[in-house]
Amino acid sequence: MMNRSISMHINGRPVSMRVDVRQSLLEVLRENGYTSVKEGCGSGECGACTVLLDEVPLDACLYLAVWADGRRIRTVEGESKDGQLSAVQQAYLDTGAVQCGFCTPGLIMTSTAFIEKHKGKNDVTREEIRRAHAGNLCRCTGYEGIIQAVEKCLKDEAADADRVQADSCVCDITSQEEEN
Repeated sequence: MMNRSISMHINGRPVSMRVDVRQSLLEVLRENGYTSVKEGCGSGECGACTVLLDEVPLDACLYLAVWADGRRIRTVEGESKDGQLSAVQQAYLDTGAVQCGFCTPGLIMTSTAFIEKHKGKNDVTREEIRRAHAGNLCRCTGYEGIIQAVEKCLKDEAADADRVQADSCVCDITSQEEEN
């Protein structure tokens, strides 16, 4: 058995460990308590093990842990903050996108990456959402709730951006009035 020391950031925290060079990222994450990362197929077909590696969705079952040295990894465990669900997690609950829950963590990570990539865009189609989630299989939901959750998050992001822009305009007008 050949072991190697690796360092990475998992959910924003620096982590160092020794791993067997043959271990997948999935195995190492689960051994270290990140049990949201599920082993479904072990061959990159189902997406249950999806994590974000440097903000890109990745099937952790196909990726060797040693390749993650120096990289940033996000799992569902790191998405909620101060006991509050992330916007994506809350949208999944609100739209009924959660059924049995086995595939949900991987789907949430894929949705999170898609939403972050398309932030501020108002022209995202349902087909683009479907395509982005094609690597994640779910036997329970029929995907409609998942698509609705992503649409809800994109709509909420756009509304927040509009509010920020409106607040900025109010500040600009106020500061211009003060100057005159």
